[in-house]
Amino acid sequence: MKTLRVNAEGVQLHVVTWGDSRKVPVVLVHGYPDNHLVWKPVAERLAKQHFVIAYDVRGAGASDAPRGVRAYTLELLAQDLAAVVDAVIPGRTFHLVGHDWGSIQSWESVTTPRLQPRIASYTTISGPSLDHAAHWVRERTLNLSPVAKAKVMKQLLSSWYIGFFQLPVLPTASWQAGFGKLWPTYLEKREGVREAEPNPTQTADGVHGVQLYRANFRQKLIAPEERYAACPVQLIVPLRDNYASPQLYEDLHRWVPELYRRDIDASHWVPLSHPDRLAAWIHEFVEGVESGGLNGALQRARVAPARSALPLTGQLAVVTGAGSGLGRATALKLAEEGAALVCVDIDTAAAERTAQLCRLLGAHAWARTVDVGSAKAMEALAREVEQEFGGADIVVNNAGIGMAGGLLETSVADWDKLLKVNLWGVIHGSRLFAQQMVAAGRRGHIVNVASAAAFAPNRKLAAYSTSKAAVHMLTECLRAELAGHAIGVTAICPGFVPTGIATATVYAGLTEEEQARKRAKADALYKRRNFAPEDVAAAVFRALQKNPALALVGAEAWTTRLLSRFAPGLSRLAARIDITP
Repeated sequence: MKTLRVNAEGVQLHVVTWGDSRKVPVVLVHGYPDNHLVWKPVAERLAKQHFVIAYDVRGAGASDAPRGVRAYTLELLAQDLAAVVDAVIPGRTFHLVGHDWGSIQSWESVTTPRLQPRIASYTTISGPSLDHAAHWVRERTLNLSPVAKAKVMKQLLSSWYIGFFQLPVLPTASWQAGFGKLWPTYLEKREGVREAEPNPTQTADGVHGVQLYRANFRQKLIAPEERYAACPVQLIVPLRDNYASPQLYEDLHRWVPELYRRDIDASHWVPLSHPDRLAAWIHEFVEGVESGGLNGALQRARVAPARSALPLTGQLAVVTGAGSGLGRATALKLAEEGAALVCVDIDTAAAERTAQLCRLLGAHAWARTVDVGSAKAMEALAREVEQEFGGADIVVNNAGIGMAGGLLETSVADWDKLLKVNLWGVIHGSRLFAQQMVAAGRRGHIVNVASAAAFAPNRKLAAYSTSKAAVHMLTECLRAELAGHAIGVTAICPGFVPTGIATATVYAGLTEEEQARKRAKADALYKRRNFAPEDVAAAVFRALQKNPALALVGAEAWTTRLLSRFAPGLSRLAARIDITP
């Protein structure tokens, strides 16, 4: 780590660098009421691959604090950044990263001519452009929709401190009266983070930084400009941000032609709470822009304007058994709602066809050939999804096979074949992807497809009903285990649905000719039911929105569930009837 002083038209700025100056430069700009120390955990990690530059903005840390509100305008802050890069990396392009107010002031450089040719990429965290935010507020204020006005009101409540900072005396007096000493406690209690090291200039940073808000907000709210970015922009959104809510970025694609959005289950001070994740994402983005080849995780993070407002935008869904039936319908539904897809099936051609259909809907989609009953194959899939695509947000364990026959007729080989797919496939998918979600602190949802048969014993469905009842119980247990990790878990239990499972069901103890006749009858029966896979797919999407423990789909599912709970004797009597065709 090295330090130096840079003169920015009479204002001395304190600059700190890490790493080899010959490597690709990354410039970090801190927010309020921080100084460069907030970036230290991230900078030390980035310095392994990059030349990292951070500086105390005017009024913070060891930099000068000029007097007067007009000394803190966005124009002057942009000139400070130019002075730093001109002094430290003259003539070179660089990658810019801003957090909080550092992000707000960095937008000025990203969207104005002075430094645009030299900014190769911009990563913005918890700090919108004031021009963009003003347009967002204005359009929703004028919108007659109650939903739009509620969004504005919610953001105004989150941004109460901006109005407070406009008051005379009180904001600075509160810092001088002791809030500076209480700041670490505030961060720990309110934000759940700790400073990397004590900030010796905390009170002064709080006092001087108030001028940033006084110098810029009124003008931008009254007369916002249309500001466009010329470089690729990576938007990192903390989903529990108490100050800049995620809804502020709904229109950002209007101003940024090449926008990549990544959500993180974190509060406002991400540089302190998730330095490893943040450094990895910054490096990944910088490396992708430098090489001209973005990896799968960034490809699926690309915001398509037509899909930016869809509810699952930015999320990656892994769907097993996606080659046909419920799996294909679910994959297409999630694609329609904005998700990127990894379509998994043991049939390569079927998986690729589903991925193609998802891409026709505008989604990013990839096909993978996997035997879900194989632990090694599923481990390889989970590893690839994490490394190549940034991890799954949604997992739908749908792959399954049908089997009919009594316990006495069903062989060990039959049991092994059925449980390998119907139960072990769900166990592997749930366990592996849940482990990744928890380790990454990522919100997510796991949907396990069971069946109405989970609640309906039957003399001719011993193996199938057992497997689906096990999936239901597994889901209940997993839901309890993951409740504290913001990961939803739902069991979907459909009734009779015309899918490929009817024509592929194994009838234990029967000849091939007898099985073929029963399959044909079952398929005809299912089709007469007039209940489509799309109905189940819609239930999966609703489950992602509401997170129920159990989603019953179709009259058969509701009937068997109610009988099992309120008339178990009747359910046992019905179990004696051979319901196979």
